[in-house]
This record gives sequence, C-alpha cells and structure tokens, in this order.
Amino acid sequence: MQSHDRATRLPASSARGRLAALPVAALLLGAAAVTNYLLARCTEDGHPPRGRFVEADGVRLHYLEQGEGKPVVLLHGNGAMAEDFAISGVFQRLAARHRVIAFDRPGFGYSERPRDRVWTASEQAAVIREALRQLGVRRPIILGHSWGAMVALELALADPLDTSGLVLLAGYYAPTARMDVALLSGTGLPVLGDLLRYTVSPLLGRLLGPWFVRKLFAPQPVTAEFREQFSLEMALRPSQLRAMGEDTALMVPSAAALAKRYPALSVPAIVMAAAGDRIVDIDRQSRALHEQLRRSELWIVDWSGHMVHHMVPEDVVAAVTVIADAAWEMPVSALPSTAANDDSS
Repeated sequence: MQSHDRATRLPASSARGRLAALPVAALLLGAAAVTNYLLARCTEDGHPPRGRFVEADGVRLHYLEQGEGKPVVLLHGNGAMAEDFAISGVFQRLAARHRVIAFDRPGFGYSERPRDRVWTASEQAAVIREALRQLGVRRPIILGHSWGAMVALELALADPLDTSGLVLLAGYYAPTARMDVALLSGTGLPVLGDLLRYTVSPLLGRLLGPWFVRKLFAPQPVTAEFREQFSLEMALRPSQLRAMGEDTALMVPSAAALAKRYPALSVPAIVMAAAGDRIVDIDRQSRALHEQLRRSELWIVDWSGHMVHHMVPEDVVAAVTVIADAAWEMPVSALPSTAANDDSS
C-alpha cells in the first residue's frame, strides 16, 4: 500500500516541478529578449545609416548612391545589406562611370518591412520601382545577387521598356526542394518567429554565423574586407532576422511565380554563376535560366563560390559595361512588341 501511495504522488510532484520551472523559463526568455533588443540598438548606434532615405508606397527605404551617368541599381541577397556591394568594391568601381544606387531591400539594413503585405519578390520589386520613379531613375541596368536576382527579374518583367538590362549573380530562378527553407524560415513566422528572433535566434546566429559565411565563400576563403567590414551583429538584429526568415520562406514561391515568364523577357541579360557555388545548383538555376532567356550570355567563374561579386568584382563591372553597351545603343522603339508586361502566369 505504501508503494502504491508513492507511485500516485510522484507524477504530481513532477508536474509541480515543471510548473515551477515555467516562471524561470519565462524570466530567462524575457532577459534574452531585453538583451537582444539592447544589443540591436547598440549595434545601430555603432553602424549608423550611411545613405539616404526615400518613401515608396508607404515604405521607408534606405539606399546608397554615388556617381553620375547611366544608372545602375544594385539589389543584395538574403541576409545582406546594400553595404555588401561597397565591401566587395563593386559599388565604388561602378560609380566611376555610372550613377549607382544600392538599396537595402525591405526589412534589411535600415529599410522598413511593414506587416501589411506578403514580401514576395514581386512585392519588393513594386516598392523599389516606385522608389526609382521618385529618384528620377529611368532605364537602369539592374544587378541582383542571389535573392536579389529574383527582384531584378520581377522589375524587368513588370516594366521592360524602362529596364536597360540585367546582370544576375548566383541567383535562384526555379523552384526546387530545399532543406534550408524548412530550417531557416522560423524567424519569419507570426508569433513564434517573434519569440525566436528576440531570444534564441540571435544566439544561434552568433554561433553558426561564421560557419555559414565560410560556406557562402567556399571553396575560396572569406575575403579580408568582408571579415573586417561586414557586421554580423547588424544581420542578427531581430528586425533583420524576420526579413531573412520571410525571404527564406518565400524563396521557392517567388521562383515559381517567375519560372514560366522567362521566355517573355526581352531585355539583354548576363547570367553570372560560380562553379563552386554551395548555395545554389548552377545547372538547375543559372544554366537553365540562360537557356530560357531570349537575349542572354552565361558567364561562369570556375573557381569561385556564391559570393562571386567579392571574388571577381572586376568581372561584375565588366558585365555591367557589356549590358550598357548593348542596351543603351538600342532605342526603346526597337524593343520587340512582345516586351509588354506579361501577367499570364
């Protein structure tokens, strides 16, 4: 009988222990949230915005601008910011001959990302298109890296008559099954994502961030400029973690929305890929895109990884020059009549 009494009391004791642990867990999570919030504010104090702001469709966008001449618009990948192009040297090299505008895409860097819409590549392109209109930018060459390449394609497909050409670097263009989508989308979820991005995700990012950066650059080492100038803490702010999670979750749907429309694209394009890329499969992505585009060249860097603009900035600038020479010599009236906006998909 005594044994039976003890058996009935143990689960109750265990339950009380678990209940007692809840306030402790809540306290720890609260402390983590406050700590990460304060770290984010300190990080921003140490890395104030270097550029200007423009409001487009109710969204405040931060951008860097330098140079004069034919405009070139730069769109960064997931997790990065406009300064990524400055760190690589591409921004400054292009500014010697062009008016260069590098945006912080919505939610990254110092750009806002309101919750009143789903931030697909198409939605981001619409906001950036309005920002370019306000800045008086006509017929730009649009350069996009990685996730930014999808936004660049959406811009060109939506308004080909106002796009001189595209330079697409290490992009993701066709929907595929990806494990990283399931693993890295959590911070973009409502409620649960808010909890993660203010508590455990910044800690995990500090632990795993250096490994992931090495994977981005592999098989080459991370450049000294990136190691010294890129702020991992800026990338791990809760606001940017939300944007990263949402972009990851929307990557496959955004590519799927684009995939059937590529043959209608009439603007000249250079598709640049890296043979050593460990983030995207260049055969299923860059080669396949090149085969679908009507006016494109495929440039492959044999020894580089995903961060191709850091490895061969001079080649990226050369690609812009090729597009500039091809596009600006052609009057708008010479573009095929099929270059109209295609919403059939």
